[in-house]
Amino acid sequence: MPINASPHFERAEIEYLNAQTTEQRICCLKKMITLAPKHKGAENLLKQLKTRLKKLKYTKEKESKKAGSTQKGIKKEDMQAVIVGKTNSGKSSLLSILTNAEPKISETKFTTTSPEIGMMDFKGANIQLIEVPSIESEYYDKGLVNTADTILILVNNFKQIQEIEEKLEKAGGKKIIVANLDESDCEPELRRIEARLNAKRYKNYIIICTKENFGIEELKEKIFQSFDKIRIYTKEPGKEKSQKPIIMKPGSTVGNIAEKIFKGFSEKIKETKIWGPSSKFPGQKVGLKHLLKDLDVVEFKTR
Repeated sequence: MPINASPHFERAEIEYLNAQTTEQRICCLKKMITLAPKHKGAENLLKQLKTRLKKLKYTKEKESKKAGSTQKGIKKEDMQAVIVGKTNSGKSSLLSILTNAEPKISETKFTTTSPEIGMMDFKGANIQLIEVPSIESEYYDKGLVNTADTILILVNNFKQIQEIEEKLEKAGGKKIIVANLDESDCEPELRRIEARLNAKRYKNYIIICTKENFGIEELKEKIFQSFDKIRIYTKEPGKEKSQKPIIMKPGSTVGNIAEKIFKGFSEKIKETKIWGPSSKFPGQKVGLKHLLKDLDVVEFKTR
């Protein structure tokens, strides 16, 4: 320990000793170099820290190459959303709340070094939700983000919105700004943030608090609506409707859903009945060209 080292340097050193990944150690070493004493007696210390940092960067480069050569591809489901944000913004906590995933949650920076995948159930519809490593990390997967249907931009302050959006220029998915508060029970704070988001002309946003589970159900609804999909249930004559819906595009017909069940199925259909928003009355008989609406129930009779 150097003479006259500040308490900030000592805390940074403790963080370094407790770091669990190469990325975390590099971040702590950079902080230690910045906070280290600059007098002549600390020259050897600075030299040692910089040498250690150089070695860690080399180690991380090898780890990145190895991960790139062995990481398995992620199969994209009918609806896929990714959570993007800076380190310690609450991405892992949000994934854990929304899905069946159990990511490692820690206050240590850069805890997530590879995509974490979970499935979110929204009224029977499965939505694939992926947490990607922090956007300032070298493990950040921009390819995965660029191809996702929906991007949740998780932020803790307004400055982060612009910083993240600048790195999403090639992302084609619909973007939802998710403002994650420290506390959810402060109405004046909620109103202030909402007013500022509106003043900045951010239209597609939601305010949540992962610590209190505030706004989570509203967020689920918003995520589903972002995909512009409809849920269609099927049933066999005399039986209850299916538990899981089939996900379709708006404007889909009875024939489209029959072919999605399996190719050539529409040719075997003798009669179709329908219940729900697109029917004039329960059990209406319709043809293959009948346009479906969200939450319709379709019953097929085959030849």
